[in-house]
Amino acid sequence: MLASSTITSLIGTAKPPIAKAFYGDVLGLKFVSEDQFAAIFEGKNMRIRVSATPTVVPAPYAVLSFDVAHMDQAVEALTAKGVVFARFPFLVQDAKGVWSAPDGTKVAWFHDPDLNLLSIVQPA
Repeated sequence: MLASSTITSLIGTAKPPIAKAFYGDVLGLKFVSEDQFAAIFEGKNMRIRVSATPTVVPAPYAVLSFDVAHMDQAVEALTAKGVVFARFPFLVQDAKGVWSAPDGTKVAWFHDPDLNLLSIVQPA
């Protein structure tokens, strides 16, 4: 029934101006529109609605992931824009915070201004 529908991911923010700058300027997503309730951004194949909310309760897992062709370049570019990659004691990550899965997939995690966990993934 919904297979042909456009999909929009919803992310909460208690800091709309900061989140708008993060998703647009830091992550480089295309800004589409904004109203008093949310700012909408667009990537290659999906929209993200960053919705204003009084408080955000971050999930303990990544809520949004971006596939990248070159992990090292993506990590360096995001780091240059102030992104700090998360470290997890239960994973073996390299000096840049990248974990390599057994199949060769590479993953690095980081937080948005509201501590929503995001990731970049270089598929195997």
